[in-house]
Amino acid sequence: MSARGATQTGTRLTLDLWHPRCWAIESTKRRPGGILAHAIYHAPETGAETSTVNGLFTAYGDSAAEVEALLDEIQASEYGGEVRELQERFGRTAARVAPGQVAREFFLEYDPREMICPTLLEHGFVHSAPTRIEDGTEYWDVCFTGERGEVGTALDAVREASGAEITVERIASSETVDSERARRLGTLTPTQREVFELARESGYYQWPRGVSTRELAAEAGVSKTTLLEHLRKAESKLLDPDDEGA
Repeated sequence: MSARGATQTGTRLTLDLWHPRCWAIESTKRRPGGILAHAIYHAPETGAETSTVNGLFTAYGDSAAEVEALLDEIQASEYGGEVRELQERFGRTAARVAPGQVAREFFLEYDPREMICPTLLEHGFVHSAPTRIEDGTEYWDVCFTGERGEVGTALDAVREASGAEITVERIASSETVDSERARRLGTLTPTQREVFELARESGYYQWPRGVSTRELAAEAGVSKTTLLEHLRKAESKLLDPDDEGA
């Protein structure tokens, strides 16, 4: 995994990560294709002894048959729940922001005790981009909130607490991080950047989410549909800054 750059607010890393009892790791180990993990939401309490969470994901691959087989594998996993596919969003496909030739978005409900994210957060690693899962490995872009010299100790604590196997490939300079961030932000229109920055500052991308889309739309003075359209286009460009889409 790759660790990218120290900034004034922390150290950015990309982590190659494996952990036990993960439906996404097990499914991509058995089938071609991959998964993008976008966001996790708390499910409403239903009186059950253990609560669950819902995640938004994209399954992708080189063909429709490949993605279908991957979704079947996910559905069959003992560690996940029912796969619920989404309709195409606002006239564009999930493939715009996913690798591969075919992509399908879905929700999945599962036990939060099987997640690695809370353990990473507990030890100072903040999720900063969609997680990619391929070939039985998760690839995490994170920002470490402690001092750079404490990264190794914190990663050891994550390994011990979760049974995870974690590799860091590199740590870039702060200049590299700042330059890349500026380049990607520069691909946004003024409206897209304004909405994206409002969402980021309001905690929209935190876990758990600090503001709802309805609240964010009200603060921006636009409809919920318009807000989501601006956000999705901004997210697409930030994931792929060479995208020429509107």
